[in-house]
Amino acid sequence: MAGNERLSVAAIAAEVRGGRRLAVDVAAEVLARRDAYDAVQPQAWIQRGDAAAVLQAARRIDLRIAAGEDLPLAGVPYAVKDNIDVAGLPTTAGCPAFAYAPERSATVVDRLEAAGALLIGKTNLDQFATGLVGTRSPYGAPACVYNLELISGGSSSGSAVVTAAGVTAFALGTDTAGSGRVPAAINHLVGLKPTKGRFSTRGLAPACRSLDCITVFASTVADAALVDGVVAGFDPGDPYSRDDVAGLDTGSATRIGVPLPSQRNFLGDRQSQALFEAALRRMHRLGVELVEVDIAPLLAAAQLLYAGPWVAERAAAVEGLLRSDPAAIHPVVRAILEQGLAVTGIEVFRGQYRLKGFEAAAAALWATVDVLMLPTAPTTYRIRELEASPVALNSNLGLYTNFVNLLDMSAIALPAGFRDNGSGFGVTFIGPAFADIVLQRLAQQFEDTADMTAPALDLKDRPPETVKLAVVGAHLEGMPLHWQLTSRDARLVTKTRTAPAYRLYAMADTVPPKPALVHVGEGGAAIALEVYELPMALFGGFVAEVPAPLAIGTVTLEDGSQVKGFVAEPRATAGAEDVTHLGGWRAYIAGRA
Repeated sequence: MAGNERLSVAAIAAEVRGGRRLAVDVAAEVLARRDAYDAVQPQAWIQRGDAAAVLQAARRIDLRIAAGEDLPLAGVPYAVKDNIDVAGLPTTAGCPAFAYAPERSATVVDRLEAAGALLIGKTNLDQFATGLVGTRSPYGAPACVYNLELISGGSSSGSAVVTAAGVTAFALGTDTAGSGRVPAAINHLVGLKPTKGRFSTRGLAPACRSLDCITVFASTVADAALVDGVVAGFDPGDPYSRDDVAGLDTGSATRIGVPLPSQRNFLGDRQSQALFEAALRRMHRLGVELVEVDIAPLLAAAQLLYAGPWVAERAAAVEGLLRSDPAAIHPVVRAILEQGLAVTGIEVFRGQYRLKGFEAAAAALWATVDVLMLPTAPTTYRIRELEASPVALNSNLGLYTNFVNLLDMSAIALPAGFRDNGSGFGVTFIGPAFADIVLQRLAQQFEDTADMTAPALDLKDRPPETVKLAVVGAHLEGMPLHWQLTSRDARLVTKTRTAPAYRLYAMADTVPPKPALVHVGEGGAAIALEVYELPMALFGGFVAEVPAPLAIGTVTLEDGSQVKGFVAEPRATAGAEDVTHLGGWRAYIAGRA
């Protein structure tokens, strides 16, 4: 993926609006980028927009431009976290058993479509948006785009990855405890977390409904601000929507609160500490006053989110599934949610009383400073470390984020350098409710103090270790072409089936006999297959040996996860025998024998 540069919201919109570029050409480029990056991180997506449908939508945008419509986001490609409704696509929230088909899109999606933005697909997430890591999903664990051994951050993992990888120009995420800020930091992005209610949450599958915010990932402050200008605004269909308080959206921030030195906790990460100190020096160059403040009340408030009664609100969001089919929920997520079932009404009120005390402390803080500046996350971790200690390390990542929504604050996360391992470090400007524009203005000044342009991706020095490949026919164990896997040190991962959306054909005149697996959606069946893991360095050679009309694409398994696998072009079915009813290739070969 060397040279896969970021996409610009502002540049694409200006070109398409000005007639210098067609939206359909943008769409074609983005689909090619998506296909190319799928070879690196297919797990960034849960649902890819159908290529033909994406191109058709782009042509409609071109027609609207030709008819004289003024579209502020004309042709700009974006993605949506898969807990946000898009009409025509299921909403999974990272859990196949929870999936439902929304009748209409979320308000934010409607507003983006009206502005001419182009949806590319729906992205992966920590299940039910419960986590800051990106590893709690049956669809796989997205990784930091600059080092595939490191977490992407979550819960908006896929949205951060596809934006940072230059597949989309921006993406929508969500944020309850930091899910729209931590992934931004790790992947060198801007993460805009608006005031609660500034963006409508109608059409969002809730995590904690009273705290949830829809957020924006973008590569620059200006790009995030363009999206904010389109989607922000009161929505009478959302009971949590709020009108802006105009007086708080003006002015500037001159007094910047920073934690006391004793409260700057980087969990032993000296590079994070050095990068934060460098960011403070950049603030000095802006001529603002840095004021050391005691953030102990904010850190204490943060504990309420998971160690207090608000975990009951998370449980309420998925109570039906949690009680009827708990095994369908990721075990780490389930353990968190089950705590909420035991919370009493008395505990809820006691938690609210405590929160009121912290709110008073925060109000007093705003009397002394205009904005807070904190590290976005104190450190980062390898994916394997999170698998070994999923709860404690997740909690570490939320040290400076968990209190923000509880205390009704606005925030914007910004890139502030790279660690030696390739992961991004970020800082966050935090203000009171409806300080969004003030924060964006300050963020733009910070961005202008140094060249923080993200480098083009170059993964040749940090290749993914392995890739999973589904085989359905002649490559199965004991079949004639199985040696093409064993000669590449392939390891059997599992024997399973596809999702019930495929048909299997015995192609005509092939030696040895080969099947064609075709995705048909409704009317399909589950087909037996084997999933192997082989070194990524050897994967390309394997793909080169696959003869047309077969190809390597993406196959959805019965648990909803997706892996690379054998698929077929439509011509593969010419003269072929439909053997779907047999349930798999072994049964067909046995029948011939």
